[in-house]
Amino acid sequence: MSFFKTLEVKEIDDKSSVEIKEKEHVKCLILGSGPAGYTAAIYAARANLKPVVIQGMEAGGQLTTTTEVENFPGYPQGVTGPLMMDDLKAQAERFGTDVRWGEATSVDFSGRPFKVYVDGTSLYTADTVIIATGATAKYLGLESENTFKGSGVSACATCDGFFYKDKRIAVVGGGDTAAEEATYLSGLAEKVYLIIRKPYMRASKAMIKRVETTPNIEILYEHSTKEITGTNVVTGVTLIKRKGEPDEREVKIDIDGFFLAIGHKPNSDIFKDWVETDETGYIKTQPGTSKTNIPGIFAAGDIQDPVYRQAVTAAASGCMAALDAERYLSSL
Repeated sequence: MSFFKTLEVKEIDDKSSVEIKEKEHVKCLILGSGPAGYTAAIYAARANLKPVVIQGMEAGGQLTTTTEVENFPGYPQGVTGPLMMDDLKAQAERFGTDVRWGEATSVDFSGRPFKVYVDGTSLYTADTVIIATGATAKYLGLESENTFKGSGVSACATCDGFFYKDKRIAVVGGGDTAAEEATYLSGLAEKVYLIIRKPYMRASKAMIKRVETTPNIEILYEHSTKEITGTNVVTGVTLIKRKGEPDEREVKIDIDGFFLAIGHKPNSDIFKDWVETDETGYIKTQPGTSKTNIPGIFAAGDIQDPVYRQAVTAAASGCMAALDAERYLSSL
């Protein structure tokens, strides 16, 4: 049975006094509502863990910004990202998952039960916590990126590359990720422009050689993106060559798709004082499991996956996290 009461909690978040209006204890608290979070909820609910899902700032995760998903099993005709997330949410709720609005703002994993503060006014104590807060793709900060997000602008080549078969596309970035995505897309597209701000690539020598020897990849060194252009969909991009130099000039190219490959930021800041992360911020899990360095705290989805970042792998890790949580509770 949940319980609520008013109390005052000091020394949290910005070390100021914060009034907690609601307090509740749950067996399994899931932070995040993408494929990992909802799949974890489905399995946890069927195991009678009575999970509560805190949706986060982006309810449904990154897939809600994807117009078409064709590589998730079970949708032979494809499905829009928002509709797929609605289906996953409905399935989780069917088994008794309690899905709530809110964002985790701070945590205290120093002992059980674990404490999670939501929106600065609600305190959840939990026997287990599954962190599925994902990772956010880095963007250039252009207004036109938001305008065409899902309509020609993408941060996932393996997710959306198929839609640009035999078309002309641009990839922004100069590291291994950009080189890998440009190479992958070159097998689908007619032409790939690799836009690099600096006069060199930061990628490994092997990846540089692969890009340089791929016939339909053209590397544009010392080019910065000024604006993505189009009407309802992307039709071109305006670049600045040698920005800030005396010979700076504007370059326009015709493209059908614009891919960002400048990295992702794991949404793990509030957990770093407690769980182990790598240098980028991805939560470390024990190989073959969802277990973190703290027994009872589990991580699933893109928050712990810097390699694949696919909806189906996120869902699989959500299943693992729920099973690990159930086994953990059974062992106590």
